[in-house]
Parts: sequence; structure tokens; C-alpha cells
Amino acid sequence: MKTSTEYIPFKTPWWAGNSHVQTIASSFFSQQIKPTVERVEIPTPDDDFLEVDVALIEDSTTVTVLFHGLEGSSERYYITNLMHALMQKNSSVVAVNFRGCGSRINNQPFYYNAGAAYDYQTVFEWVRNTMHPEHLFAVGFSLGANALVKYQSETGVKSFLDKAVAVSPPFDLKAGSIALQKGINRLYELNFLKTLTQKLEMKRALFPNLPVFTGNSLYDFDDQITAKLHHYDDADHYYRVCSSRYHYGAVKQPMLIIHSKTDPICPFEYAPLQIIDSNPFITPYFMDKGGHVGFWHTEKNWINRLISDWLMS
Repeated sequence: MKTSTEYIPFKTPWWAGNSHVQTIASSFFSQQIKPTVERVEIPTPDDDFLEVDVALIEDSTTVTVLFHGLEGSSERYYITNLMHALMQKNSSVVAVNFRGCGSRINNQPFYYNAGAAYDYQTVFEWVRNTMHPEHLFAVGFSLGANALVKYQSETGVKSFLDKAVAVSPPFDLKAGSIALQKGINRLYELNFLKTLTQKLEMKRALFPNLPVFTGNSLYDFDDQITAKLHHYDDADHYYRVCSSRYHYGAVKQPMLIIHSKTDPICPFEYAPLQIIDSNPFITPYFMDKGGHVGFWHTEKNWINRLISDWLMS
């Protein structure tokens, strides 16, 4: 059932009212549960590969595919804990590592980006052909949520998915990139840049002609590296084509959007509320408090219960 974009109560502890506290506390202090998984390599049509962690529930008719955020992996707390919650609901789970985010560097000179819907298609086809589920769901976080929205938009009624959940999607990629340059957000940005530049230099050993990064922000990295490697004119072109705000109108399968109005990294002010509210397939859950992918609720594991209950309802 579609809900309103109006405020829905979100109960936080007294000490977790700040959006940065929500984001950081969830990342550093959440108790992490790591289910037993099998690491599998899925070949891509361009002679590359995707590493996925598979947790198979015998006799399950449902598979849920999980996509992490920028410079994350299948081992991030929000992935493993949701995987555990979904398994408790009798869903098998496939947690995806984007190109270069798994155990080893990928084969192609490019990595992943916020609009790489083609890799989602590869994963969903593999799941359908090897696991044969009756129901196929997906959950994306942050950058992974953005690409999931884009996939649903591009495939429409032909999507492989029965349902999808987008958690903290960047409505406007440029606005998020600029937000990272301000105040305490700069700490998040520096952390992203550290691993991005490290991977770039590792890949340069295989591809000496890769572009050189000379900037000091994520916007600069996307302008000098991401856009060039993925054949966009520049960062602005990349952001304009891929930002989720331009793709909600074409979603034709049930989708839940979970986003805090105080998200410090992906500004809520760029949410296309009229488009979201007018699309009968989209259920928005927008809270007055919360962080980016971090939602410290008075109820333990609230976010995982919310997602798993909605998917299995």
C-alpha cells in the first residue's frame, strides 16, 4: 500500500538526534552479524567479473539481491545484518560486490558508477538462471540504491524484480558531491578519496594510460576519472544522466524508498516529491531524523525489520 510522503514517526535515542551521529554510530557501533556465505564470480558480457556472496536457504522460493554504497562491499554491516534478517524470513540472499570492491581488482580499466544498471542486469539474469526463484527482490544502499532506481526505470515492466528497496538514494548526485566538500562531511569525502585513489593506482599497473587524478574532491575525481572511464563528457554530464531524481517517474514495479530528511550526504531537498507521490508503484518512507544509511532507532534492527517485512508482505 502506498503511504504518504508526510512525516512518519522515527524514534531515536536522546543521544542520536544528530544526523552525523546517526550515520557514524550506525557504522562503527552496530553489532554485526556475518552469515555463512559462498563467494561466487559471475562473468560479465565484457570479459570482466562480479564477485557475489551467496547465502542459500534450502527450499526457499525467494532470492533478495543486495547492493552496497560507494566504496563499500558485501561485508559492510548494513549488508550482512540485512542478509541475516532476510534469511530469518526464509529468503536466500545474494550480496554483490561492485567491480573492484571484492577480493581483487577487476579486469577492465573502469570500475563501477552510480548508473551501472548493466551490471544489475547481469546479476539478475544469473540469479534467475542458476537459482530459479519464484520471487526476486533487490535492496540498494546509497550509490547502490541510485543505480537500482535507474535499473528499474530503464527496464520498467520488463524488470526482473518483483520488488525493490532504495535506502538513502542520492536524489541529485552533483548536490551530494558538493555537500561532501562542506564541514564535517569533508571527513567522509577524504575517506572515499583514499580508497578510490588507491584503487586507481593499483589499476594503473595494468593500464598505464589511465587518466591522472590531480584534484582534491569527489567532484574532481568524478570529473577527471569516473566520467572519462565510463564515457561521459564530464562530471556534470555523468551526474545529470545518472541521478535518481530523473528516474522515479518510469518505475513500474513496487519500490520502497527510505530516506532521512536530514541526510548529511544526499540532500533531501532535491527529492522529486511530486513525481514520487504521483507514482502508484512507489512507497516513500521519509523521516524527520536519521542519517545516511544510518538509522539508529530505539528498536534494535529497526531498519532491517522494516525492509524485510515490506519485501515479504
